Amino acid sequence: MIDYSTTQSLIESMVTERIVPGVNYAFIKNKQVFTSTIGFASTYPKVTQLSPFAQYDLASLTKVLITENILLKLYQKGKLNFTEPLTDFIPEFKDPRVRLFHLLTHTSGIRGWIDHRDQLNHDELLNAIIHLPVTDEFEHKMRYADTNFILLGLVVKKIYGRPVQDVGMSEIIAPMDLPDTTFSPVKNNCVPTVWLNDQLLQGVPHDPKARQLGSDCGSAGLFSSMLDLIKICQGYLGIERDVLPFNQEVIAQLFDNKNPAGLQPRSWGWDLRFDPELHYPLILHTGFTGVLLLLDRVRKSGLILLTNRIHPTGHNQIFLTMREKIIQSFLKENDQ
Repeated sequence: MIDYSTTQSLIESMVTERIVPGVNYAFIKNKQVFTSTIGFASTYPKVTQLSPFAQYDLASLTKVLITENILLKLYQKGKLNFTEPLTDFIPEFKDPRVRLFHLLTHTSGIRGWIDHRDQLNHDELLNAIIHLPVTDEFEHKMRYADTNFILLGLVVKKIYGRPVQDVGMSEIIAPMDLPDTTFSPVKNNCVPTVWLNDQLLQGVPHDPKARQLGSDCGSAGLFSSMLDLIKICQGYLGIERDVLPFNQEVIAQLFDNKNPAGLQPRSWGWDLRFDPELHYPLILHTGFTGVLLLLDRVRKSGLILLTNRIHPTGHNQIFLTMREKIIQSFLKENDQ
């Protein structure tokens, strides 16, 4: 029997306390799945009801669900082992020390800041990212940055000759039969995100780099629904062993720290949390819009949280505090 009652109360309190307009969430435990939908899809400029089938802007979950999964498919085929220098694929990038695994673990040291970023067009932005310098943080600090996965998206483009999002749809999403997972959603099926420049973003990525780079963006831009995400997570947990387009041995490698001692633990793409009692790793990834996946392969359990913390506006720092409480609560109840 699934019982995450404390975590459930924390999640639902975000709606009653008006931290977010609404939430879809799910708990997975072996073959059991519990889902719930509460609150609203939007509160401004008008109140709209939230559907359990709504599609959400997944923001940075795009990194692990698309870009990384393409690379893992190549890894399984023996075409990559992640020790390859980035310069093998992008010669314009000048530092031969940076390997693909540095990008996957956010230890590349590549500076993330780009001056006047939002004023750059597609080509100018990609050119600026390719020419970002490597700082003294190289191999000395784990600093999460979108630029790492935008560059990995360009690696995918070099290998396949097609934009990373196009490759992701044909190589990852289509074989998994995920009807609601797309870079081109129907507007009215999507939860509206932020009120920006006197209009409501709906069915359009919140991330400005994703809007500018379009199909070349490997860091954001994907939309999906709870039903599709449950299916994906069951694949990671080994509950449904043939869902993901690579084998369970590859998936198992994700539940392992890839960073050296002294650096913040990180897997390929995924953040790590650790079981409070047995200290084995769980994989975690969040998205700026207010989405979260937390997966425990040992106990075959998981939490999916879909909400919109930026509606109608703002960064919503209270949400970040609540999100951490929810994560800690899940880890504690997961042990019971």
